[in-house]
Amino acid sequence: RARIESAPEPSKRVLPGRSWANRLGPRAGSAGAKAPGPAQGAAQHGLGGSGGRRARVSPLAMGSAALEILGLVLCLVGWGGLILACGLPMWQVTAFLDHNIVTAQTTWKGLWMSCVVQSTGHMQCKVYDSVLALSTEVQAARALTVGAVLLAFVALFVTLAGAQCTTCVAPGPAKARVALTGGVLYLLCGLLALVPLCWFANIVVREFYDPSVPVSQKYELGAALYIGWAATALLMVGGGLLCCGAWVCTSRPDLSFPVKYSAPRRPTATGDYDKKNYV
Repeated sequence: RARIESAPEPSKRVLPGRSWANRLGPRAGSAGAKAPGPAQGAAQHGLGGSGGRRARVSPLAMGSAALEILGLVLCLVGWGGLILACGLPMWQVTAFLDHNIVTAQTTWKGLWMSCVVQSTGHMQCKVYDSVLALSTEVQAARALTVGAVLLAFVALFVTLAGAQCTTCVAPGPAKARVALTGGVLYLLCGLLALVPLCWFANIVVREFYDPSVPVSQKYELGAALYIGWAATALLMVGGGLLCCGAWVCTSRPDLSFPVKYSAPRRPTATGDYDKKNYV
């Protein structure tokens, strides 16, 4: 009987597999229950969650980002039009000055080839054989147009790196300066493309009104020139919008969009991570 009465009760024994919360008693359990979870902690610090505080973006910053996006879209459309104008052979088109409406053939001349279109609809094109045998305006137009296309390609990456909708560069005045550089490059691209277009138009108009030039050798402005002028206008307008949008944020670091980070997830009470962390 003495041995049975002195033995401890089985409910008071502490098993080695129990957690520290059970060893410390109900107070530790209640404190662990009240401990904020990762979602609650993120909501308190404004890092996320439905109840967290979201960072406010000023209307001026939103307007600046809208200008950058609109300018970039216009520049991309202008870049495509410039490539199309560079490849089309319709920079000079045969002028119809005779009273006879029915013509046998029409001649097109471009930067890379010349084409002859028959009255039956058959078209035959020939690439220029020698580069050195070309006229000065054609060689200069080739160099300036190809240089403008390549410069627009470089300006695209510079603008994307400095745009507010990307995270390639840390937000701040330096990022705004990168976007401003992209806008200036697009403006320079439009100016480079405008030089050969106006040069060709001047030559065509001058030879058209020159009485010493035979009627069969007179040409008119082709469709490629008009496409090139429209592309140049889009490039310059888009570059101007990019410069305006980036110039606002150059001296105002507070106008940059905030970078959001997700709160780190904590392990569960058993020490294992939630299965959602591995998805």
